[in-house]
Amino acid sequence: MHLARFPRRFIAHLPTPLERLDRLSAELGGPDIWIKRDDCTGLSTGGNKTRKLEFLMAEAELMGADMVMTQGATQSNHARQTAAFAAKLGMACHILLEDRTGSNNLNYNNNGNVLLDHLHGATTEKRPGGGDMNAEMEKVADRFRAEGKTVYTIPGGGSNPTGALGYVNCAFEMLSQFNDRALKVDHIVTATGSAGTQAGLITGLKAMNAGIPLLGIGVRAPKLKQEENVFNLARATAEKLGCPDVVQRSDVVANTDYVGEGYGIPTKSGQEAIRMFAELEAILLDPVYSAKGAAGLIDLIRNGHFKKGETIVFLHTGGAAGLFGYDNAFDFAGRWS
Repeated sequence: MHLARFPRRFIAHLPTPLERLDRLSAELGGPDIWIKRDDCTGLSTGGNKTRKLEFLMAEAELMGADMVMTQGATQSNHARQTAAFAAKLGMACHILLEDRTGSNNLNYNNNGNVLLDHLHGATTEKRPGGGDMNAEMEKVADRFRAEGKTVYTIPGGGSNPTGALGYVNCAFEMLSQFNDRALKVDHIVTATGSAGTQAGLITGLKAMNAGIPLLGIGVRAPKLKQEENVFNLARATAEKLGCPDVVQRSDVVANTDYVGEGYGIPTKSGQEAIRMFAELEAILLDPVYSAKGAAGLIDLIRNGHFKKGETIVFLHTGGAAGLFGYDNAFDFAGRWS
């Protein structure tokens, strides 16, 4: 599969590291746990969206865009990376931020990713939760177009067939790393939300006949809806690549037991995962995506779903900047002396 046929802006620091989590593996007493460090992609504290944006922003340049627009939740990692990529290319960036949590916390609304959006020069507008954000974005884009701007719009999470190419490429990269280390991997686990990361990965894995099951730990939608979103995007991505039907519906598996009260709302299991990764491995997770993905991984190991003797790779989607918008989710009173 020849991804060089598609325009791409090479910005990410790739390949990202693949590391064994020795202390976490020992603590849980189950399978060997490895981590794919897509929190280390290099753009504005890194994260998984940078891979997608390499293809999306190249497409924007080809169409002559002088402005990019996207949308996401208030503490959107995707919004922050889009703003950073636009700054790197000298494009204007405008972002619609959806209030999905109803939080009035000042840090949540102004710190973390929101602070970085503005530092990178992006302008933002807020919208209440529950609307059709992609449709709303197109309305705002038309406003800018009427002013003479050439606007390229990017769906939430960068999750369309162009963006998913970034994770097709990641699947190639991971398999190369596994082969180079003679590492037989039994399962790959990652958080799944807007669907692009899981869809790209499963498309790449199936196209290479890797034989490695992929489990998405959902952070927002119910199981059937999440799986359908991923499958539909994987199928469209495979068609774009010229290998239609390489992904079957049964290849797409999501576990949505760890969403909690809703998207962007911290969970106790997610907070435990954040502490475990930070204290045992010096790795920072975010409360929205990677912590809930890791919480699912930890719980499934404890319940025997993943067994001793197996090798699991957890794909870290990044997002540590969001921690600074969630300071009120953690109580460190007992740590002061």
